[in-house]
Amino acid sequence: MTILETERLTRAYGGVIAVNNVDFQVEGGLITGLIGPNGAGKTTLFNNMTGLDTPSSGKVRFMGKDITGYPAHKICRLGIARTFQNIRLFKDLTVAENVMIGRHFKTGKDETKGRFLNALKSYIHLKEEENAIYDKALQWLDFFDMHSYRSELARNLPYGKQRELEIARALATDPQLLFLDEPAAGMNPQETEHLIRIIRKIRELGITVVLIEHDMRLVMNICDSITVLNYGEKLAEGTPTEIKNNPLVIEAYLGRDE
Repeated sequence: MTILETERLTRAYGGVIAVNNVDFQVEGGLITGLIGPNGAGKTTLFNNMTGLDTPSSGKVRFMGKDITGYPAHKICRLGIARTFQNIRLFKDLTVAENVMIGRHFKTGKDETKGRFLNALKSYIHLKEEENAIYDKALQWLDFFDMHSYRSELARNLPYGKQRELEIARALATDPQLLFLDEPAAGMNPQETEHLIRIIRKIRELGITVVLIEHDMRLVMNICDSITVLNYGEKLAEGTPTEIKNNPLVIEAYLGRDE
C-alpha cells in the first residue's frame, strides 16, 4: 500500500528549479532508497515532504491526506520523522535526554493547555509522565545497544554513535515513516555494517524507511525499491537489480566498471 506520495512536486528558487514535476511513491513496510548525483534535488525533495520547505507546486499526500505545506512539527505528529545530513543533536545534553526530547514531542501533541493544567493540578502526574518518558528513552537506547552511554554527553559519543542517537531520537516520536538523510555519511565500514543491521531491525518493527545515501553497497543491500533523481527530475525507479542495470542510471550516476 502506498503510504506517502508526491504528485508533480516542483520546488523552484527564483530561476533555479531544484525539483521538477517529481512523482514519488513510498510503499508501506518497505525500505525505499533515493539516490542521485550531488545537487540532484534529493534533500530538497525530503524537505518538501517533511515540512522544512514548501513546494512551489504539486502535492504531498500521507495516508491519503494532503499534507502539502504543513509545518514540520505537524507532519511529525502525523507520524513522519527524519534525520539530517549534518548531525543535529543537543550536544550538551546527555544521550538519554536527547531521546527524551523526541518522546516529549510525541506525548505533548496538541494538548499543551491540557498538560499545563494537569501540571498545576498534580505534580505527581507530571513526575509519572517524566519517568515513563525516561523509561521509553532507555528502551530505544537498548535497541541501539547504547544503554551504557545513557548518562554521557552527546558530544562525547563516537561519530557513528552520534548518527545512531539521532535516529533513536526520531524513533522516539513513534513514526510510521522514517526519513534518513545520508545516515552512513562519515561512517567507517564497521559502523556502516552496524547501521545496516539497525535499519533492517527498524523495518522489522513495521516502520517504513526512506533513505538518501551515496554508499551504493548499503543501498543495494537493504533497499526494496530505489528512485533515482538527476538534475531535479526522476530518472528511474525500480528494484536494486533494475537500477543497477539501467543504462541511464549508469551513465548519470553509477558509472561503468573499467
